[in-house]
Parts: sequence; structure tokens; C-alpha cells
Amino acid sequence: MTNPRQLLDAYAVQPKKGLGQNFLFDPNTLQKIVDCARLQKSDTVLEIGPGTGGMTALLARQAAQVIAVELDERLQPILAHEFASYRNVEFYWGDILEVDLAELVGNRPYKVVANLPYYITSAILRKLLESVPRPQTLTVTVQKEVAERVIAQPDNMSLLSVSVQFYGKPHIVAKVKSAVFWPKPDVDSAVLHIEVYDTPPVDVPDEDTFFKMARAGFSQKRKQIKNSLAGGLGLSNEVVTTLLNTARIDGTRRAETMRLEEWAALTRAYKNEGY
Repeated sequence: MTNPRQLLDAYAVQPKKGLGQNFLFDPNTLQKIVDCARLQKSDTVLEIGPGTGGMTALLARQAAQVIAVELDERLQPILAHEFASYRNVEFYWGDILEVDLAELVGNRPYKVVANLPYYITSAILRKLLESVPRPQTLTVTVQKEVAERVIAQPDNMSLLSVSVQFYGKPHIVAKVKSAVFWPKPDVDSAVLHIEVYDTPPVDVPDEDTFFKMARAGFSQKRKQIKNSLAGGLGLSNEVVTTLLNTARIDGTRRAETMRLEEWAALTRAYKNEGY
């Protein structure tokens, strides 16, 4: 594939900072990301933000079908020309956050491989993991700091890490220097691989209540969990203390120290009290 800068220049297209456009141009890095996805010849792949198609071409060689969702319609003539001879690549023009994934991929199992725009990484991960059907795996290039937050363990947990780890097992599988992007971003990236669970690893009465509890717990950073829950759920201190005691959680702890199973126990206690 042609270097993205040369392609964009040829079509008089300038990267849009507002779309978080940083084009990965190094072929070795692109191949490393695709290798991290561990694709099979029978796989359907959803790519988000194909840009000028550097990674799309590699994916098409290793998978049965590639569905690429791109927001920037200025790239349409570039991709139409570059992929005119490909029979297993389909482009969808629109916002991934607005796309009906069930309509897009149908009933086929699928895997996600993408270089995600930094500014909406969390929203895209949430969309993919909360939608039905969920992907089997995600292999995504994200800001290094975000990747580290996703894989965090108790003492450093966040709403993002709780949300992702509820749905899948994340690992950082590669580091990516900023120098391999154009325009060059201010920060380095990492490749995050998430194996999505068939069912969550913890027992909860329903997902909505689980995330309601987590959002409340993380709603007031650095506060003790008993105070965050009282404020976030609008409950009295007495009720919150009862819930925490039932779940066997010390109310003076902070949300970032809690394990997934503790959030699940708290959710069960909340539902058992009739909320």
C-alpha cells in the first residue's frame, strides 16, 4: 500500500485533528498489530477507522471478510481506488458510535482490529462490549496510558478498567512509538488485546445495576466508598453501611481498591434489599 501521506497529498486531503486522525504508516508495526489479533482464514473482522487502508489490506489477506467503518467521507475515493480489486472488503461510511452492530455484522462471529481515535477510545470500547452481538476479541491500538488503565488491578482500578474487565480479559501485547504515526501524536500508544468472555466472570443479578453501583462508587474520586455510594445512589449512610456489611466490604476503602467480585457482591446486596 502507498504511504498515507502520499495518498492524502495526491487527493488534497489534510488530516483532521478533530477526528483524531493520526495515520500509522510503518508496515512492520501494522503487521505486528495484525499478528497480535491471531486471525484465522475463516474470520470476519470489523475494522474501525481504516484511514487510507494500510491495515485493511493486511487484514484482508488473513481473514475471510473485512468490514471497515470510516467516518471521514473525504477518504472514499482513496479507498475505492486502493481496494477496487478486493472482493472481501466492505466499507461502511458512518460513525461507529451510531452504527447498529447487529445489522452490520449479522449473526456472524467477528473480531475487532482497529487503531482507535484517542478522543473516543472509551466510548468505542463501551459500545463494542455492551452491544449484541459482542466481538470474540478486540485488538486495538490506543493511547498507552489508556491501555494501562484498562489492565489495572485493585489499588489502581477505574470505571474504565471495571467496565472492560467485566466483559473480557485485557492484555497489553505490544508498545507503539509515536514516531510511526503521521501526524505524530504527543504520546506513545499500545496494542490492547481483549479476549471477550461468553459470560461475565462474576455473578450479578443484572448488568445495569452492576454498572450503576460502579458509577456511583467512582463518582467522587479519592472519597471513601461509603461516602461515594451514599452520594451517587442517593441513599442514607445507614443503608449504605448495611449494604457494605452484607457484601463484607470495609466502607473506609476507596473504589480503586475494589475487586470485580466485590462490586458484584455489592450489587447483589443492593438488589436483595429491594432496590
